[in-house]
Amino acid sequence: MKRSFLIAVFLYLFPLVAFSVEPSEILDDPALEERAREISKGLRCLVCQNESIDDSNASLAKDLRVLVRERILAGDSDAEVLNFVVNRYGEFALLKPSSSGSNLVLWLSGPFMLFLAIIISISFIRSNQRFGRNNHSSLSEVEKKELEKIINDQ
Repeated sequence: MKRSFLIAVFLYLFPLVAFSVEPSEILDDPALEERAREISKGLRCLVCQNESIDDSNASLAKDLRVLVRERILAGDSDAEVLNFVVNRYGEFALLKPSSSGSNLVLWLSGPFMLFLAIIISISFIRSNQRFGRNNHSSLSEVEKKELEKIINDQ
């Protein structure tokens, strides 16, 4: 009983990895198939968006896997296959887009905005300290009397 429970927990917590490449897609030449797998691992499933086409079950991912294999069989190099997919679907199809050109703005905008937020926060804190906005002085005599009157009336 205890052993079967442990096996069930193990199988539940550590599911077997199921690759989505179907047997009909696999190329006969192992070297070409290895190239296709490496390229597929770098391409994003346009439906799932956070999986490579090698891991996705979506029909569009299957079409992209077939397209990659067709381009390899046509004699394209890895770079030519990637360029073909990028020209057809855009740089979004890459799991790791380049960090040059117009993408450089996107890559640098996050750290720049964080740096800008830190600078604004520091200047705001310093200005509050300089003008004494954080100094809480005690109540004046008039305010104390008004407070006592309000407390006593209740």
